[in-house]
Amino acid sequence: MEIEPELPAIVEGGVKGSRGTVRESSIYPSLPTTPCFLDILLLRLTMMLALTLLPWRCFVIRFVSFVVVGWMAVVSVSAQQLSNPKHVDSADKFHTIQSWLPTPGVYRTASGAPGPMYWQQRADYDIDVTLDAEQRSLTGNCRITYHNHSPHTLSYVWVQLDQNRFRTDSAAIMSRTAPSLTGRSPFSSIQTLLTEQTFDGGYKLDSVTQGAPDQEQGDPAPHLIVDTMMRIDLSEPLEPGESTTFGIGYHYNIVDAKLIRARGGYEHFEEDGNDIFEIAQWYPRMTAYTDYTGWQHNQFLGSGEFTLELGDYHVDITAPADMVVAATGTLSNPQEVLKEEWVERLSKIAGKKKPSFIITPEEAKENESKESDESDDGETKTWSFAAENVRDFAWAASRKFIWDAMAVKVGDRSVMAMSYYPNEAEPLWSQYSTESIALTLEVYGRYTFDYPYDVAISVNGPVYGMEYPMICFNGPRPDDDGTYSKATKYGLISVIIHEVGHNFFPMIVNSDERQWTWMDEGLNTFLQYLAEQEWEEDYPSGRGPAEKIVPYMRGGNQRPIMTGSDQILQFGNNAYGKPATALNILRETVLGRERFDFAFREYARRWKFKRPTPADFFRSMEDAAGTNLDWFWRGWFYSTDHVDIAIDSVELFVIDNGDPDDEFERKRRKEETEEITLDEERNRELRRRIDWQPGLKDFYNAPDYDEDKVEESDRKAYQKHLESLDEEQRALLRRTTKFYVVKFVNEGGLVMPIPLRIHYADNTQEHVVLPPEIWRRNSKEVKKLFLTEKEIVRLEIDPRKEIADTDKSNNHWPPKLEPTRFDLYKRKKGDSNPMRKAVEAAKKAEKDADQEDDKDADEDADKDADEEASESSDADEQQDGKEKSPKESKKADPKSEDAPKSKGKSAGQQEDSKKDAKKSGKPPASKEDDQ
Repeated sequence: MEIEPELPAIVEGGVKGSRGTVRESSIYPSLPTTPCFLDILLLRLTMMLALTLLPWRCFVIRFVSFVVVGWMAVVSVSAQQLSNPKHVDSADKFHTIQSWLPTPGVYRTASGAPGPMYWQQRADYDIDVTLDAEQRSLTGNCRITYHNHSPHTLSYVWVQLDQNRFRTDSAAIMSRTAPSLTGRSPFSSIQTLLTEQTFDGGYKLDSVTQGAPDQEQGDPAPHLIVDTMMRIDLSEPLEPGESTTFGIGYHYNIVDAKLIRARGGYEHFEEDGNDIFEIAQWYPRMTAYTDYTGWQHNQFLGSGEFTLELGDYHVDITAPADMVVAATGTLSNPQEVLKEEWVERLSKIAGKKKPSFIITPEEAKENESKESDESDDGETKTWSFAAENVRDFAWAASRKFIWDAMAVKVGDRSVMAMSYYPNEAEPLWSQYSTESIALTLEVYGRYTFDYPYDVAISVNGPVYGMEYPMICFNGPRPDDDGTYSKATKYGLISVIIHEVGHNFFPMIVNSDERQWTWMDEGLNTFLQYLAEQEWEEDYPSGRGPAEKIVPYMRGGNQRPIMTGSDQILQFGNNAYGKPATALNILRETVLGRERFDFAFREYARRWKFKRPTPADFFRSMEDAAGTNLDWFWRGWFYSTDHVDIAIDSVELFVIDNGDPDDEFERKRRKEETEEITLDEERNRELRRRIDWQPGLKDFYNAPDYDEDKVEESDRKAYQKHLESLDEEQRALLRRTTKFYVVKFVNEGGLVMPIPLRIHYADNTQEHVVLPPEIWRRNSKEVKKLFLTEKEIVRLEIDPRKEIADTDKSNNHWPPKLEPTRFDLYKRKKGDSNPMRKAVEAAKKAEKDADQEDDKDADEDADKDADEEASESSDADEQQDGKEKSPKESKKADPKSEDAPKSKGKSAGQQEDSKKDAKKSGKPPASKEDDQ
């Protein structure tokens, strides 16, 4: 059953959500919220029968499902929260959410663990694919062996055709709302819009067949394509425990991922004419069939990613012979496709602690610079890869790849961390990519389980960040000159941690991305934050800390985290940032690190290679941490409330010991220190009648009369009261304890613990955390008593920024005034006078013309001077030739003492002469004329 973003309304026959009324069915039998004795007896009987009668297990499961559904349809009632108009807080923030979750049963237990009859389907793939690099297209044959592990008989199956998203008539394109075209638009945005309208995208199916697993060639299978889904009608029903095989031949054009945003595609490099291909969603994939939703055939619209079955893959990739291929799984034929030196370098990686080149930058440069006729000579190589127990397969190919690798210790195994990237990615990638992979495997393994695969790969190409089993695509690169910004450096490290981390969620803990994005993105972003903090101190993490989510929580245009993937607003904040922050707060403030880490690890290990739902996560965390967290899931995941806790007032109470003398002294001090009123001050000079009219004064006007005076009878009464008390009670009367009553108001609606720092008059302070349960009777406001022997001078909520409080201005008592700074600027004269602009333009044109005339005159003067000097020099040389002997006519060494001394003008003088000539219009005098 899909968990809707808002509280479901109860309707006859089921629960009303965005997908209509969901009826109880044998796919996920709905049990009563509070099982009665007969319910429990029935379930126990079911389990005993199933475990005892193994040969007839499938029959038993189906029979029990039928009985359970019929029984529960009668007794099942909802514990839906109702409005309470007789309480100031009509919304009970601590009301149980169990009625919103699927009722636990034999498939999924109330503890959040898989049930004794948990099942999931399986699909194994054997694929041959050929990359046509020149045409940028793929041709493939996919053979799928589908295993029905469900208790249901299937008459048809659904297959995902994700490339159909790029068809011009796809639901993804046709349902896209108009972008804002007002003002300015980048060229790339318009190019994308135009390309999407003309690109010949989507699968072209050559054949669809079905046959037995041992059958070489199946028979044509009737099928129906519905946008990005295809239904294949089976020739005969597929019974529980049986398998069948489908064959699908296909081809399609690869999308330009720099023009059309995609999770795979190609990038072209104009300088050398090469491409990088990152290939994903490239083969027909089995749609998931589950116990909670049946066939998960929500269309692929772009945001909601993938829900897939685990299986084994054998993939043969045929590509141009000079290309290097990286892929999910391990390479089965390295000797056939790798050069000898690459194979040798790979064999030596195990003993090295730093990344080492398998393909050097120089080799990659040489490979990419081959003549185009050599690259297109038609020669190919086939790379064979094998991968076990994975839910998907992706690969990359290019002539441009540098390849480095290092071995990472994971438990008692070594995992090969590898990076593929072009020279354009240097020097950033060789320094940080593979090291980031290693960090991710180490940190994630500590909080979940050991990475189970043999390789982990990061590839640089057109896709900024996308994850697949054992391989991910990451985009950040340096600028063209090899330099890079701080944002680029840490952006690369973070995106690699994030995408490699997706191996754990959802590649291994196989959640339903199409329905609940946060279950992989949110959990992964949380672990990414933990890993980043182990990279270096003060790592600039963008998500995770509570304070980072405050602007989003304070703003609008939101939907709850539990919204379906394709209906999410503000995708990054909703599906990544908010759940990551929620888990960080749960770890640091609500549960503490020890309890949280144990519970989170337990959830991951329970659902390793299985498919959990949100209910399984919520229940597992509560079960292992030993804490009811319904209030937390309700507030953070099911609502758009935010945190804003304010200090409304502070009251001080002290014990009155009853001593009349003490009371008299307190009143006296108060009167002495209390400022008189304005009326009293101005009335002092009045002439009082009682002062000048005799007979008006009486007993009460006498100087000795004092209505507050302590009488002896008062003292005796107090003494008698003390004698009636025991020693402990008398000691209480003598206490000077201060009783502070602080009123907290929940302005944001989200109930949370209250971290409070108390400052005392002696310059000491104390930090206390009030648990969230303090709000359980009234989530709008609450009063808390603090007892102390010291005077409190200041209070502060959330001083360490741990609960994402969105308004700090109301977190202080007494109120703290925070200055708001403003800038000063000098007013500029307006430039809206067209006449002034025209005059200035005319003046500028006239000035430019004068400068051009001066330039032409200078050039003419220089030309005349050069011609005159040349003629004079030729005449001198002729005269010298007549008078000097051949011996004397030889050039003298300018460094020799015998060389003739120059008596002509200096260079500076010659230049001055030229300038004078320009002014007079005459050529300057030559050296000979000056002599």
